[in-house]
Amino acid sequence: MIHAPHNPEIQPLLQDIACADRLGQLVRAQRKQQGLRIDDAAALSGVSVDMLSRLENGAGSVRLDKLMSVLDSLGLTLVLASKGHPLLHTPPDPAPQDPAK
Repeated sequence: MIHAPHNPEIQPLLQDIACADRLGQLVRAQRKQQGLRIDDAAALSGVSVDMLSRLENGAGSVRLDKLMSVLDSLGLTLVLASKGHPLLHTPPDPAPQDPAK
């Protein structure tokens, strides 16, 4: 599996995803944040542009193995937690302050 270049300015995501539309929005945002065109991201993931487009638009069905490949190539992972888990309701740590500013 080929991974997209690491970008330290990309903040880690912890999102409660309740629908395919939201998952697609987050995948698209991560792809764009890494500066990848959809065809490049699809090639990195080993999926078709059509499949990645359907995923990003929350349309149609996407096989789980294809979803996992896309997430992996974009530096994302799938985490399952109970709905009431405290980690899902804790705000993320603020970005570190640059001491030079």
